[in-house]
Amino acid sequence: MHRPTLSILSAAILLAWPQVAAAEDKLTVYTYESFTSEWGPGPQVEKAFEAECGCDLEFVSVADGVALLNRLRLEGGRSDADIVLGLDTNLTAEAKAGGFFVPHGVSTEALTLPGGWSDDTFVPFDYGYFAVIYDTEAIAKPPSSMEAFLDGDNGKIAIQDPRTSTPGLGLMLWIRKLYGDNAPEAYARLSERVLTVTAGWSESYGLFTAGEVPMVLSYTTSPAYHMIAEGTERYRAATFEEGHYMQVEVAGITKKGADNPHAARFLAFMISPAFQDIIPETNWMLPVAPTSEPLDPAFGKLVEPARALLFTPEEVAENRKAWVDEWLRAMSK
Repeated sequence: MHRPTLSILSAAILLAWPQVAAAEDKLTVYTYESFTSEWGPGPQVEKAFEAECGCDLEFVSVADGVALLNRLRLEGGRSDADIVLGLDTNLTAEAKAGGFFVPHGVSTEALTLPGGWSDDTFVPFDYGYFAVIYDTEAIAKPPSSMEAFLDGDNGKIAIQDPRTSTPGLGLMLWIRKLYGDNAPEAYARLSERVLTVTAGWSESYGLFTAGEVPMVLSYTTSPAYHMIAEGTERYRAATFEEGHYMQVEVAGITKKGADNPHAARFLAFMISPAFQDIIPETNWMLPVAPTSEPLDPAFGKLVEPARALLFTPEEVAENRKAWVDEWLRAMSK
């Protein structure tokens, strides 16, 4: 009497088995759009890791690092992400507090990141410094300090919104680090220099390269792209004597990813030469671990900040909302 039932159950199990196996052989990584673009590191990373793991690496992209954190909050415990790649240290304390991540368990002894690394939840994959990038054909004498930039009259700049963009947040924190409680006055001065505020980096940098604005908030490493990919030194970073704010980009394993054996493997791969070799000339940032070959000589021509400015993740988490509100009030006057 039970044989037909057993046969039906057996058939159902056999039909379901390929789907279970497929799920176990898939790794879903949330990241930002420029990482997954055809010119970004994503395509090369996907090919290299899939060859190593024999699995399917799927990227899901949003606009920026801030948007990644916002998406995790919206999805709550229902996120499909195994890995989230593209938050930075200005957001990690908030991400930890949200309960989205688990300890990574990956050795980070090989890291060469300035200042070292000791976080058990996130692993860095690149770093850089924010900078005002200017067009030498439009600006002959760039500002040599934040103070000179805020008081300058040599053209407008495109920046990003700190509510939606990690570079935009970085600029706000850069000014806050330099001016402290006097930051609102500095923001008000900045507002006189701003042509437009975009949601993300890509939009503002596109305006800059299209000649719509002579300056843009980006990274000290951005000129390397133009030197290597376009063979031009037209676009350069202004050196600020007070120092430049540092950004460290990280990845972490979600609670869902804790059950995926490929997740920890991906983070270990991420700080290996196979991944780090890809970063400098696709994400146009600096590697956090040794590469198999020296960087292109163009990287030796870049601005080297006199000081690396940085708030702790905890300081940003405690103050970010109040500081952003302060920024919005000053910038809207």
